[in-house]
Amino acid sequence: MIKNQRQQQILDLIKENGSCTVQNLSQMFSVSEPTIRTDLRNLEKDGSIIRQHGGAFLKQETLHTVNLTLEDRGHNEEKRRIAKRAAKYVKENDNIILDSGTTVTALADELINVSPLQILTNSINIGFQLSKTPNTVVMLGGEIKKPTLSLSGSIGISMLQGVMVDYLFLATGGLDLNVGLSLPSFNDVELKKAMIASAKKVILLADSSKIGKVRFAAMGCLDKIDVVITDDKVDPVIKKGLEDLNIEVVVC
Repeated sequence: MIKNQRQQQILDLIKENGSCTVQNLSQMFSVSEPTIRTDLRNLEKDGSIIRQHGGAFLKQETLHTVNLTLEDRGHNEEKRRIAKRAAKYVKENDNIILDSGTTVTALADELINVSPLQILTNSINIGFQLSKTPNTVVMLGGEIKKPTLSLSGSIGISMLQGVMVDYLFLATGGLDLNVGLSLPSFNDVELKKAMIASAKKVILLADSSKIGKVRFAAMGCLDKIDVVITDDKVDPVIKKGLEDLNIEVVVC
């Protein structure tokens, strides 16, 4: 792995989790701790992070976290179209899981006037938003990741044991026909797998910038996806590949 690729992945991990330790990064990337410290110094020079003893964290906690809104990562129009299409699956009295992320947050906006629903989510901002509705909202517990306003870890996984919902609306960092789904860090892999196991139908919400991409932590699970909702810039070769796997691809 070349140096810049590793540094970008380290930055992605810190953006996802808020902080990382030198020791953990050294183990993840199979390089020495001095090498990781050099990477962190370079990222600090770029203004992306602040180093601390034994690790690094994001440069500042932005108003996004304070206001329970996610950082704007672009492709907003595509995400709104995907959300509107996804909302058509949901009807009154459904039980659903909403994953965290900007596209699923856009879906939550579309569900404001749909009730009654039973909603499970690991997203702090979605939970707060939908708590204002007549719906029942259950938060999947865990460790708070401030940059993504989400909860992660074994508590949420254990809460899903014995749960079965109608739909899971799932997010991903990347989708590749060979690797399957992938994420910026390993922290959420097992939680997402538990969500998948708890759903009768799994609907992946992924704009075309995620399709054909591979992120740091491979998750696989393409065989567990029933529907992919994406935008009209999706690579037609990948679309055909997904359909060959008996995955319905909905283009918005």
